[in-house]
Amino acid sequence: MDNPSNRLIIVSNRLPYRIEPDEREGFAFTRTVGGLVAGLEPLHEQAGNVWLGWADEPAGLDEAGRARFERALAERSCAPVRLDERDAELYYEGFSNSALWPLFHGFPQHTRFDEEAWEAYVRVNERFRDAVLELARPGDTVWVHDYHLMLLPSLLREALPNASIGFFLHIPFPDYETFRMLPWRRELVRGVLGADLVGFHAYDYVRHFLSSCRRIVGVENESGTLFADGRLVRADAFPLGIDYERYRTAARKPEVRRLVSAFAEEKGHEGCKVMLSVERLDYSKGIPERLLAFDAFLDRYPAWRGRVVLVLVTVPSRENVASYAALKKQVDELVGLVNGKHSTMDWTPVDYYYRSLPFDRLVSLYAASDVMLVTPLRDGMNLVCKEYLACHDGGGGALVLSEMAGASYELHEALTVNPFDLEGVVNAMRRALEMPPEEQRRRNAPMQERLARYTSQKWAREFLDAADEVKRRQAGLSAHLLGPTSARNLLAAFEAARRRVLLLDYDGTLMPFSDDPACVAPDERLRELLRRLGSNPRTDVAVVSGRDRATLEAWLGDLPVDLVAEHGVWFRGRRKRTWTLEEPLSAEWKDAVRPVLADFVDRTPGSMLEEKDYSLAWHYRMCSKELAERRVVEVKNALGDGLEDRGIALMDGNKVVEAKPRGVDKGHAAHRWFRDPSYGFVLAAGDDRTDEDVFEAAPASAWTVKIGDGPTRARFALKNAGEMRELLEALAVACAEEPAAAALPAAAGRSASRAAAATPSRGRALARA
Repeated sequence: MDNPSNRLIIVSNRLPYRIEPDEREGFAFTRTVGGLVAGLEPLHEQAGNVWLGWADEPAGLDEAGRARFERALAERSCAPVRLDERDAELYYEGFSNSALWPLFHGFPQHTRFDEEAWEAYVRVNERFRDAVLELARPGDTVWVHDYHLMLLPSLLREALPNASIGFFLHIPFPDYETFRMLPWRRELVRGVLGADLVGFHAYDYVRHFLSSCRRIVGVENESGTLFADGRLVRADAFPLGIDYERYRTAARKPEVRRLVSAFAEEKGHEGCKVMLSVERLDYSKGIPERLLAFDAFLDRYPAWRGRVVLVLVTVPSRENVASYAALKKQVDELVGLVNGKHSTMDWTPVDYYYRSLPFDRLVSLYAASDVMLVTPLRDGMNLVCKEYLACHDGGGGALVLSEMAGASYELHEALTVNPFDLEGVVNAMRRALEMPPEEQRRRNAPMQERLARYTSQKWAREFLDAADEVKRRQAGLSAHLLGPTSARNLLAAFEAARRRVLLLDYDGTLMPFSDDPACVAPDERLRELLRRLGSNPRTDVAVVSGRDRATLEAWLGDLPVDLVAEHGVWFRGRRKRTWTLEEPLSAEWKDAVRPVLADFVDRTPGSMLEEKDYSLAWHYRMCSKELAERRVVEVKNALGDGLEDRGIALMDGNKVVEAKPRGVDKGHAAHRWFRDPSYGFVLAAGDDRTDEDVFEAAPASAWTVKIGDGPTRARFALKNAGEMRELLEALAVACAEEPAAAALPAAAGRSASRAAAATPSRGRALARA
């Protein structure tokens, strides 16, 4: 948002206000509290910015009341999304909170997959899209929040292809094995990839997301940068902070200090310590497990009976959902069990509150507590632990924190525990209660300094700055793309040349990649396109591939094109259809290398060995990224020294390492055409490292085109194989419209304009801005 005139449209399931009935006005607004609202409040308050969310207006409003309601929302810079009652129920409770919430938190036993709920989720995301489109102006940034709206980024991208769109997930993203259970996993990943920047609280969630991108939709990443449909997308971790100063200052207010003193008096006698637990009622929070651990603690360490109280604050949540009602019953029963088992005449071990607390009351509990127990079974971030530390700035207090909470990645000085390890939690309770004040301050100080620096406002600012950087990177890539002006010049040069040659890679250029290299035979449209181009008397077409000659012969041997196999080892002309070796080669070296690569296939699930006449290729497209990266290094270490003496080189390709004779490459093979002065037009296109040899060897006047992103010697780039096909279609149209004779056309640019008109769809190579 470098341009101050640009607006921010914040999109979340709910608006930042709780809307309640009011006898006089018909409705009343109360600002909600929480990390998201606190982080975005300064941005929301900036002139022009808008917060869009589901507005469940109070029932019974007449037309005048609804008009007042609309004005009240507008005065608060809010825009409502109205939902059908049944859709709202199915989308919110039926899919968001009965499918996504439990699955993403690692509780598949609570997950319910329902087709009707999914369809409602789609409709509601489309309704949010329509509401955003009613507001959006050129230059706006749209920031979409959380699991309720995972389809929205791609829906917006379709309608606003150049918009700046961010998405932030406030809950964990599960590992691939868990996420793959979701029937609509592909749609959700594609939905999120509509954003320019995808944010998570912790890097583990980023890693899980990137793994699902690769394994579900085939989108690879390089250090968190992905190319989805030819568009750069960034995924990164942005841990949400709190309004640190607000809690720090509140804990020192006289009225809060009075509440702290009053609470100390309520404890009944001197020297009783307080352990505090504050959680929303949810099975992911581990509340029953916490009570069982406290019960076990009192059993193991009876000396603490009468000397410690667990203040358990449970905030009501989803009370109309059966599983939550059952959880409430379980917590009530456990509180009764612990108190019944351990209570004395003047001491009750669990002080239980089932309600929300006013802000000052909550801060007083933080400040009065000696130990904070934050032991969720799974949590995206958890801000309670951060609020507790802010209220103890300058003092003591011990934090027991679950390693399953996103906050544990930042607050590693806390006593971290595995919440499923009852003995570990019991021991942490004892350590926290017995921790000397000096150790408490030593542990807390670096955490407090960190939280004071990385506030919720800084979180929001960093995310938006990163989104701006992604747009700048996209613009830098687009500057290299073959735009309409360059494409028209290319077509004009093609038309004007008496002879022209097209040197085309196959995999990743003419056909998209597949996990199985054997499954990318040319479709009929590609074969017909090559036939049309190759049949033109002024145009030579050569497919220069790393494929073996048998495969190229089977797929393309009947077409009027030249073929180069194994990166330049074999050549077969379009007229004399026999394969010839470019130079004498030996394959004896393969006997030494084959067993080594076969061993790596056995040790690396998903990899495969391809044997060609004079090369061996180890493919790892279907392997996990982490394992593949390690194995590539091992392969090179295992083969590197021995191959040098045999005149064999290791070559990196797209998810492949290939051993082949040194000095034989596509660039060397391309000299057959590059040194022919009769060609007035030369186009070379390819997608990976092997094609860089062609780009380097090409004459300066050649039209060299890289397919995809990355550093390249090519002059231009196209986003994917689909765009390369569209460019070739335009060249074929130009061929069809020119006279059969080899004379120069009367008007060099005429058929270029007609060819451009033949590619009408948005985003095609000749019509793209």
